Order: sequence, then structure tokens, then C-alpha cells
Amino acid sequence: MLDLYREIARRRAAGETVALATVIKVRGSTPREPGAKMVVTADGRIFGTIGGGCGEGEVRQAALEVISSRQPRMVHVDLTADTESVTGAICGGTMEVLVEPVA
Repeated sequence: MLDLYREIARRRAAGETVALATVIKVRGSTPREPGAKMVVTADGRIFGTIGGGCGEGEVRQAALEVISSRQPRMVHVDLTADTESVTGAICGGTMEVLVEPVA
């Protein structure tokens, strides 16, 4: 996690705004537990992970919007029915993720 904070500090020193996504609450089976963090840059690069897959993609998209608006938001990630998965693999739970701008 120290690497995430170093990346945030580096980006802030360069005058960039990034988004910090933090898993706040989970229900059922999820890939990560509360406290897991991910940083998203304005160009869409990701540092860290909140679990991968389509859920992480959904949070990444929200993070890009948070960077533009500079307004935090909560994202509900439903991992109970992964219709995109070729393998049919699903986690079966849900996550609440806080996405906040860091300027």
C-alpha cells in the first residue's frame, strides 16, 4: 500500500488530480476486503487493485468521472451475476466503493 501513497504524492507534486478508490463494505464473497485501495490517474492508469474484472472496470470509469468533476461518489459493485464472463465465474457478493478525488 505504501506504493499507492508514493504514487499519489508523485502525481500531486506534478499538479495532477487522481482518484482514490477504497472498498468500504462487502457482502458475500468478494475478491477483496474493506480497506483495499486503488488509484486511478486521469489517463486511466491503475495502481493497486480492488479485485480486478468488470467490477474494477466499473470503478475505474467512475474514478475518471470523479477526477473530472472533483466530486466524490460511492459506487455499488454487484458481483452476483457476471454476464460478461466467458467462464461463468462469479464472486457472488457486492462491494461498496468510495471514490474520491485527490488534488
